Amino acid sequence: MDRTPRRIPLLGLAGCRRIAIVGTTGAGKTTLATQLARHLGMPRIELDALHWGPNWTPAPREQFRAGVDAATSAPAWVADGNYGAIRDLLWPRADTIVWLDYPLAVNLWRLTRRNLGRIVRREELWHGNRESFRSQFFDRDSLYVWAVQTHRRHRREWSALFAGGGYPHLAVVRLRSPGSTRRWLARVTGG
Repeated sequence: MDRTPRRIPLLGLAGCRRIAIVGTTGAGKTTLATQLARHLGMPRIELDALHWGPNWTPAPREQFRAGVDAATSAPAWVADGNYGAIRDLLWPRADTIVWLDYPLAVNLWRLTRRNLGRIVRREELWHGNRESFRSQFFDRDSLYVWAVQTHRRHRREWSALFAGGGYPHLAVVRLRSPGSTRRWLARVTGG
């Protein structure tokens, strides 16, 4: 088992008021954050909504940081997303990290299922943005390319950060499969 600063008891989230959910693209961060926020009666902070402007234009760095700063000043929240540019704001304020550390193949399968659904439904994401078949499956900047490029790096980086004691105040829950996440969520929500 990985060394982490502190483990959350599997039977509840007592005392957890600021939860950040991280994981490779497609892991299900937003879905889990929505479920936890609803159960705990906390606001959900979707970092992608703060980061992406119209036409998939990233918010200027200081605007993004100001949005995250304002959102995470609240006493309780559940945030989802991985942005190194705001980690120095988010992680020190969080008391809990839930890491969806699934195999890359699982993330890619889940990403495909999610993207196809969004494309077929013409689902609007943030600020009028929609995913397209071309951008998701044939573009150099697709989420598939991003997932492959970041999966191993995130695993190494986060393992080192947690094992190195850089965030000793954090409780860390590392979930390695969708099944373990479902079981953990059922235990902590009583569902």
